[in-house]
Amino acid sequence: MDRLLVHGKERGFVTYDEILKEFPTIEENIVFLEDLYVKFSVAGIDVLESGGMLDLHPEETTKKLGYGRTDGGYDSIQIYLKEIGQYPLISAAEERNLAQRIERGDIEAKNLLARANLRLVVSIAKKYVGRSPDLTLLDLIQEGNLGLFKAVDKFDWTKGYKFSTYATWWIRQAITRALADQSRTIRVPVHMVETIAKYKQVVRRLSQDLGRDPLPEEIAIEMGLDVDKVYHIEKIDQDTVSLESPVGDEGDEKSTLGDFVSDDKILPPDQESSRRILSDQVKEILGDLSEKERRILEMRHGLTDGVTHTLEEVGQQFGVTRERIRQIEAKAHEKIRQHEKSARLKSY
Repeated sequence: MDRLLVHGKERGFVTYDEILKEFPTIEENIVFLEDLYVKFSVAGIDVLESGGMLDLHPEETTKKLGYGRTDGGYDSIQIYLKEIGQYPLISAAEERNLAQRIERGDIEAKNLLARANLRLVVSIAKKYVGRSPDLTLLDLIQEGNLGLFKAVDKFDWTKGYKFSTYATWWIRQAITRALADQSRTIRVPVHMVETIAKYKQVVRRLSQDLGRDPLPEEIAIEMGLDVDKVYHIEKIDQDTVSLESPVGDEGDEKSTLGDFVSDDKILPPDQESSRRILSDQVKEILGDLSEKERRILEMRHGLTDGVTHTLEEVGQQFGVTRERIRQIEAKAHEKIRQHEKSARLKSY
């Protein structure tokens, strides 16, 4: 934190990316974030977001996002941007007045503060476009709006910072949580989603600069991380593949990936057949023992249910002492060693 404060005092501002780099999981701790904002406010440091779309017209916005007139979501985005463009931005004094009205329970003031910041949600949501094939820009905006409404409920105007500064983190948190929850079969923690996104950006930039795929060591230096951390990110970023995925020629619809993946819980055919033969031969030998000897060995070695029992437990079952069970067990073992079929068991 001290490093951020020193850096901020030198320039008069810090950026959201700098805060995230210093505190990667800060979006999960809004209370700590509020305290940080108070320190920035007291020190006269502004918190800035690089870039923005707050003043763009709908046509310019959709062009920047890569949407053409023939795209399915083009009309919906145009309509939404035109609608929120009707709501005027508010001054710091108006913002403070609305916050005071909200404090008194004024519902209309909540609506006005939220509407005035809907363009902020768009400016943040557009930075996450393309991170998930399952979430469109409109989906991200919707998730961001939920974060905005939560920020309206929790904003404390007496602490001195601007609402947009405070709301940005709630909006980002809502969007990144949606990406973590909905874009992967296996859920990835929110802070790791952000790290993976930065990792991909670094990889793309280094690939362009070097003209080849960057090495993990080069990525680690660029991101300021240990190489082991980069390997960890690469492992988490792997795509999940369905066992029902088709394998082979397009016309071969019968073969799936699951057909070629072995089940570690099931023995191979040769081992399974050997196990069954061994089991049958053991049963034949045990069949020549007395019923008591056979039951004692089954309990001691878990031959029936897979659960081994102590001498004490077996003794209680038969109503004799543990020493007597030990004697009977030793006698049964001796009979097995002398059995004519026992030599066959040595090959297993």
